[in-house]
Amino acid sequence: VQLQASGGGLVQTGNSLRLSCAASGRAFDSYIVGWFRQGPGKEREFVASIGWSGLSAHYADSVKGRFTISRDNAKNTAYLQINSLKPEDTAVYYCAADPDPFSGSYYITSAYDYWGQGTLVTVSS
Repeated sequence: VQLQASGGGLVQTGNSLRLSCAASGRAFDSYIVGWFRQGPGKEREFVASIGWSGLSAHYADSVKGRFTISRDNAKNTAYLQINSLKPEDTAVYYCAADPDPFSGSYYITSAYDYWGQGTLVTVSS
């Protein structure tokens, strides 16, 4: 599976963005998809994940209520809707795929076998 993240950009505080993660290859619809981010000088951190069916989602406490993860398996694409952006959301956002649909380690980077190249989100104050 190859992943391509897109949709990042420079936005002002309070605005919204929708990130996309397009997948190529088979079996994407059975994978868990996660979004992670890495801010300047920080470690990569979990943001959100969604199960293969789209019915199960998990979020980091720091983004609950502002971020929404979704997926369209027919389009082999996952999304991350980001609302009410804050300067501290500035980071490179990565999507990742975990081929184990029953993995309980959705918040751990090492659980994901496939990674996109990242898309930069910069939030100006």
